Amino acid sequence: MLGLERGTVELVPHQEEWKHHYENEVAHLKAVAGERLLDFEHIGSTAIEGVPAKPIIDILAVVEDLEAVRDLIPAFEENGYEYRADDDVRGRLFFAKGPRTNRTHYLSLAERDSDFYHEKIAFREYLIAHPEVAEQYASIKRALAEKYPETREKYTAEKTDFIRDVLDRAMRT
Repeated sequence: MLGLERGTVELVPHQEEWKHHYENEVAHLKAVAGERLLDFEHIGSTAIEGVPAKPIIDILAVVEDLEAVRDLIPAFEENGYEYRADDDVRGRLFFAKGPRTNRTHYLSLAERDSDFYHEKIAFREYLIAHPEVAEQYASIKRALAEKYPETREKYTAEKTDFIRDVLDRAMRT
């Protein structure tokens, strides 16, 4: 299963096929943007074995200069990505693929030296290295998904303290 309606929360157990969906989409993105995307990272819960996730593949593409790649927005839009100009996360350009009724991929463009990049990678790596913390995160996610199946903003907001705590630990190591 891949895809979820925008704004909703439904978690599914980790799927091995998510890695293949990630790899296929990276190949597609390389064809769209070429060498301007320097590297790729599979981020979010679909990248962490054993953690349930919304079935949306979360991709981080590294760019040299975030402002210099804004001209790629039309190319991504022509390939099924919606540019989310309303995204308020500093240090990234954000896109969602698929219709609002079935989002399948998220794409974040960020510079390698950005806080956004470092935090996403640190969080993922910390959970992979600490399965007991990953299980705590999974438990929190399941409880919040049950509580807020139609309100993704609340689901996301209530994970914030746990995520900050993990990031604090991860950035110290």
